[in-house]
Amino acid sequence: MATQVNSVNIGIDDTKRANIAEGLSRLLADTYTLYLKTHNFHWNVTGPMFQTLHLMFETQYTELALAVDLIAERIRALGFPAPGTYSEYARLSSIAETPGVPKAKEMIRLLVEGQEAVVRTARSIFPAVEEVNDEPTADLLTQRMQVHEKTAWMLRSLLEE
Repeated sequence: MATQVNSVNIGIDDTKRANIAEGLSRLLADTYTLYLKTHNFHWNVTGPMFQTLHLMFETQYTELALAVDLIAERIRALGFPAPGTYSEYARLSSIAETPGVPKAKEMIRLLVEGQEAVVRTARSIFPAVEEVNDEPTADLLTQRMQVHEKTAWMLRSLLEE
């Protein structure tokens, strides 16, 4: 984690803020990686479900684009620089890139995995957040988890026979 930029006195000591910012950096990397994957699939989906998936993926990547800003701004509010390069995201993300262009059903399965990975990352930050009563971060994490769990459920329903 890069060093703190400015002195921040919000009632959370520097070490604990750094720990939370590190967790949020992983969440940002996962969210951006999922954004990129979803956008890629939006561009490249084909098959009988094209129209449905093309529009669904657009809605999802648009929501993810807004989310990365919220997460990065929370990192900044904690006094740390937000990661913003592909190399940092590759190092921090738990979501692997998908080579080539998978079939539509595989795209859906991969996006379910990605949505669930983001939920796990968000959930893993809670102990550090709860320890210092960081309600703004807890609220952000809760909102992100709700969105990703619902999106995973909707995508998963498309895989049922």
